[in-house]
Amino acid sequence: MCLYASLTVLLVAAARAEPTDLTQYVLTNTGQTNGGNTFAGVTLPFGMVKLGPDMFFGADSYSGDVNVGNFTGFSMMHESGTGGAPKYGVVSQMPALGNITNPLANLNDTRASPDIASVGYYKASLGSRITVELGATSRAGFYQYTFPAGNQSNVVVDISHVLPSYRGQGLSQHYLGGNITTSSDHYEGHADYDNGWNRAPDWRIFFCAFFESNTSATVNTFIGQNDNTSKLADYSTASNINSTARLGAVFYFGNATSVTSRVGISFISTAQACDNVNTQIPAGTTLSTLTRNAKQVWNGEVLSKVTTAESNLSNLQLLYSSMYHMHLLPSNRTGENPLWTSTEPYYDDVYTSWDLFRCTFALLQVFQPRMYEELYADARSSNFNGASQGGSNSDNILADAYIKGVRGAVNWNDGYKAMQKNAEVTPPNNNDPRDLSSSTKEGRGALPDWLELGYITPRYGRAVTRAVEYSVNDFSLSQVAAGLGKSPDVRKYIDRSRNWRNHWSPEATSLNFFGFIVPRSRDGFIEQDPLQCGGCYWGDAYYEGLPWKYSFNTHHDINTLIALSGGPETFVKRLDMMFTPNITSRNAAFNSTIFNPGNEPSFATPYLYNYVGRQDLSVKQSRNIAKSYYSPTPGGLPGNSDAGAMESWLLWNMLGLYPMVGQTTFLIGSPWFANTSISLGGGKSLTMTTTGGSNDSYYVQTLHVNGKPWTQSWVTWDQIFAKGGTMDFVLGHEPKNWTTGPPPPSPASEHSQYTNSSIIVRPGEVPMAPSAAVLSKEAHRSKLLRDVALGVMGFVVLGLLVLAGWLWWYWQETGQEKAFTRLGKLVTVRGSSQIMVRGAQDQLTHLFKKRSISTKEAGRPKSVDDSIGGETIIENDGEIQISKKKELRVLVLEAYDQEPEPAEPWTPRGTNRRIHDIAEERTES
Repeated sequence: MCLYASLTVLLVAAARAEPTDLTQYVLTNTGQTNGGNTFAGVTLPFGMVKLGPDMFFGADSYSGDVNVGNFTGFSMMHESGTGGAPKYGVVSQMPALGNITNPLANLNDTRASPDIASVGYYKASLGSRITVELGATSRAGFYQYTFPAGNQSNVVVDISHVLPSYRGQGLSQHYLGGNITTSSDHYEGHADYDNGWNRAPDWRIFFCAFFESNTSATVNTFIGQNDNTSKLADYSTASNINSTARLGAVFYFGNATSVTSRVGISFISTAQACDNVNTQIPAGTTLSTLTRNAKQVWNGEVLSKVTTAESNLSNLQLLYSSMYHMHLLPSNRTGENPLWTSTEPYYDDVYTSWDLFRCTFALLQVFQPRMYEELYADARSSNFNGASQGGSNSDNILADAYIKGVRGAVNWNDGYKAMQKNAEVTPPNNNDPRDLSSSTKEGRGALPDWLELGYITPRYGRAVTRAVEYSVNDFSLSQVAAGLGKSPDVRKYIDRSRNWRNHWSPEATSLNFFGFIVPRSRDGFIEQDPLQCGGCYWGDAYYEGLPWKYSFNTHHDINTLIALSGGPETFVKRLDMMFTPNITSRNAAFNSTIFNPGNEPSFATPYLYNYVGRQDLSVKQSRNIAKSYYSPTPGGLPGNSDAGAMESWLLWNMLGLYPMVGQTTFLIGSPWFANTSISLGGGKSLTMTTTGGSNDSYYVQTLHVNGKPWTQSWVTWDQIFAKGGTMDFVLGHEPKNWTTGPPPPSPASEHSQYTNSSIIVRPGEVPMAPSAAVLSKEAHRSKLLRDVALGVMGFVVLGLLVLAGWLWWYWQETGQEKAFTRLGKLVTVRGSSQIMVRGAQDQLTHLFKKRSISTKEAGRPKSVDDSIGGETIIENDGEIQISKKKELRVLVLEAYDQEPEPAEPWTPRGTNRRIHDIAEERTES
């Protein structure tokens, strides 16, 4: 009896020690509908394979699966949470019943009941009574078909199958051709495709598949009449075909009720595709084994990074579903890069860093530090750059990594060179129909304006968005340059990071507020309603955001922004207006507020109250957004997931922090849970506790960081993440002014963050790049000054020539000795250091019967600062005696002091050669 009791205690203890299966809280279909576009099929973290259904319903099915329409196939590759246009939907199988006379026509099926999806498992019930169950590894997929008894069971392999686009922007994918080789239980080959949301050129995928069934299969292959027709050109038992027309195969399994298929893919070769499937899903592997393994991977590599004592089911589902979806993209394709041979890590399907640089990458550094050091792409898919929406976002990501101490896995000299190329070299235009003005493939397409003018004119799409983001990019370069000891670059790029101010019009008004970021041409600011942005699309001045929103997006120079906005009190009122209901019908889905939680330019805005001493309002607004627009349901996202961007924002909100990209600063919010531990690797962790918290009690009353009382509304990476740390909050129902310490840094501002921002810069008095009208006026003034100087110089030269002629005549008339006697009356040398011209006026008056013009009179040309230029009387306190000849040469040079700098290339010739020669002679003297 005692032994039995002891065994019972041991079993209970073992059960308690068993790690909690956190996948039970993951709802893989969260965000699938309502525009969230998340992928609900099966995959592993950053898996190359994302196996799931493809649905047709007359509109774009971005990630393949939606809850309406008909099944057209179950394919191996998908994205998650994307917009723009669908990508992939390739290497497809589709089960079907009966005699198939044309596998290219009407091959689809209805949905009999809602799909069942969980981590590592997916099940679809078709209207034909076929069920499809799916499992996956990182580079292989598993299909399990159950057919109704008494029917001809078939599986159709359509090589030309892709997810189509109906947007009419030239983004729809195309099948370009392929090859398939078949046997009774096997097929392999490759296919080529192009386009998708990044308008990629042709790319190739290799595949290798095996079938297992109690019934031996027969196989027919088929070829269409062209690459997009449903008409057949050939349907036969040929076992190896190549074609640029549609092609595929039909596997007939008789009356079999159970068929499984294992499929591997590769970007390198069919041999590697076969190796991927045979090593990751060997023959005989069961679906339950794959599902169990997938759960272990998701638990161990992702979900266990955050543990909490929280018991609220909805909150747990939000937490772990968000962690799941932010780990679907990008795809880890190390060893699968067909462009170059390398053992270095390679990631693809970065959709896109414009969406991810604000929140996701900073969270990946916490959850996946090793992977984070391997990933610095911008916008990339199918081995091709593209769909770069604003600035060069990889600059921000690199800077964020550098200042947070990432060193070992990154060659920072090479990294900085790449950043400099983005900052200095204009990429060639890839002629994207969404915006034909400049490159959408990579880099900064609007650099010519940025480098020449310091602002971006409407000749470029997304001009204002780019100006704001180029400023952030240049700030990022200054941060890395500082760490690498490149002092000249630090000054250069920090200055350029302030160019967003050149788009700030103090005259722009909206809702009784003055000053907004607006479009600007060479002639000056362009009138703009801050509540309008046209289509807010690629060719417009603003991308996915109103002028109101972009006017809050200069977080590296925010003290200047606060001052331009009217000071701290007005800044708070402007922020309040962002969240006021019934302001703009553009955001009807979000209570018609200016703030749009579904677009990334709004992400940081709710937290900006921290900069003006109102951390309580940051908590209020951000918590309200999270609770209002996020839920663990298929429609539970406020917009496209954007590869996990939305989920990352929510996770930071739940943890009670917000990262400022390119800075070590984290703004403090309010954690949701009473006890949370974040594993940082190497035995380190960040532990966060709260007391007094509830659904309506979330305002911070006090905070201790690493055991010390805290009065700042921000912390740094080193304080809580680099070596781990603790944050202990006391929460309450009412706001409390606990942030009596210094405000968060404003690193690109010319002043200390401790300065009262209301007196830093008066609104409208920030120095800005001159407009074309100002430049024209300055050029006219310069020309006028030059003309006057030329006139004076001509008159003086004429007078000197007359004087020289008179002296020559006098010499001839009176003889040399007498000439020197009379000349002595004209010139008196005072000491050895001072020369004064005397007596010449009397002689000239006698000769010409009038008084000469003094060079000290008011008619002499002036410089830009109104000082007198071109002085003819030179006083020298030194020991060197200056001849009159040398004095005349100095006079000519001085007369051109206000000549504008010549444009390069410059070759001295004509009048310019004369100036050049005189300058050289003066230097030599």
